[in-house]
Amino acid sequence: MSRQIALLRGINVGGHNAFPKARQLELARSLGFRDVTVLLQTGNLVFADPGTPPQETAHRIEERILAELGLTVPVVVRTRDELAAAVAGNPFPQAAPEPKTLHVTFLSGVPADTARLDALDADAFAPDRFRLIGREVYLWCPQGIGRSRLADAVSRARLGVTATARNWSTVTKLLALADA
Repeated sequence: MSRQIALLRGINVGGHNAFPKARQLELARSLGFRDVTVLLQTGNLVFADPGTPPQETAHRIEERILAELGLTVPVVVRTRDELAAAVAGNPFPQAAPEPKTLHVTFLSGVPADTARLDALDADAFAPDRFRLIGREVYLWCPQGIGRSRLADAVSRARLGVTATARNWSTVTKLLALADA
């Protein structure tokens, strides 16, 4: 069985889209996933799957959440190997010692139109930096993401795909869980 990681967007954030950790675990098991682990309360599922393509897995999870909870929750799924490639492809290795300054936005697909990202003047946002690589947007904010103008600009750059972000600490923990 392969390992997959499901990243649910916008649950249990600011009191919205309540979806308790125990219910996430129950839902994943009801879909036939095995060896399920839920990291944090904000929608990070790691599980064994019999080889279902990631986009199909995402669709199944979205449908079940809508049917059972009445919530529209976008889901992005990566295989263990795809997540490992995203970690290995980090264009800002100097940020790894301070994992809360580095974020990865996982996209459901390669964006067809990157004009809004391409139009950002990187120098205007220094020392913050970003890079789009395939289906991941890496964002490094050395002084923190909370007041980063670049983080705001990148999040507003509509790419036409589902997107959900995680900090580097969460990303590497998810990979460690997938490897366990």
